[in-house]
Amino acid sequence: MAPAARVPTGLLLDMAMATPFLKWAGGKGRVLHQLEPFLPQAFNRYIEPFVGGGAFFFHLSTAGRLASGAILNDLNRELMNCYRVLQDPASVPDLISLLRRYAHYTQDPGFYYRLRALDRSPDFMAKHTKVQRAARTIFLNRTCYNGLYRINGKGWFNVPYAQCSRARRLFRQDNLWACHRALQGVELTEGSFEKCLCRARPADFVYLDPPYDPPSNTSFFTSYNGSKFGEDDHKRLSDDFRALHRAGCLLMLSNSATPFVRSLYQGFRIQQVLAFRAIGSRADSRKLVEEVVVMNY
Repeated sequence: MAPAARVPTGLLLDMAMATPFLKWAGGKGRVLHQLEPFLPQAFNRYIEPFVGGGAFFFHLSTAGRLASGAILNDLNRELMNCYRVLQDPASVPDLISLLRRYAHYTQDPGFYYRLRALDRSPDFMAKHTKVQRAARTIFLNRTCYNGLYRINGKGWFNVPYAQCSRARRLFRQDNLWACHRALQGVELTEGSFEKCLCRARPADFVYLDPPYDPPSNTSFFTSYNGSKFGEDDHKRLSDDFRALHRAGCLLMLSNSATPFVRSLYQGFRIQQVLAFRAIGSRADSRKLVEEVVVMNY
């Protein structure tokens, strides 16, 4: 476990303030009150193979439900770098310092595109520290179109800048420190969901929030790692769901309420929730859509 962080005197560090530091397409912040009644009464470790913005993790952490530890995973390299930087007490002050500088440029598209272009260089990883990469990811996420994270086949982040007439808040210092505290003792991994799920043991609670099966060809964004999460991937995930069920794990899965998803999890408990989602390509085109929550308990 990392040593306790030295924090600025007088800074409010209420664990209840830990909320996602990123905007994340499909994030669970607005449906937490609907997921809460479906939580298992007791479990050992918490495992999340598609952590994304981490809304569910931070919710459970602030509620004191993660006493036995947690494993957070994602295939997204730059996302997991952010989590590692926030977990490290020596890196958080440097991240805050750099974000303060970046906060002056949230309405500067030229700065946005210069920062976005950094990963076009083949030595991007070698030339930039983990803190610099994390600050870049947070800045791009907070100022890009619709909070998307999308990379092309070359591995380049390619979401355009989002015009905004008002000042945008890039970060909250108190929340970054609260996220740091929530991440203490958490195991952070990077890789496929299969690799992460191999770590699950009986009585572990596994929450699965994969890229959703799209109700139409244009309604949902399903890729942020340069490749689409398609039907074959959903079938592999449902196979793992059934294997973990037989192994005695406690499982919850979120997805869109399509006939395909319902067929994959036939025989398990399926509940319906409503969530505001962007429909189509317009960020302001939002409406309530049906989602399902699948459980094996």
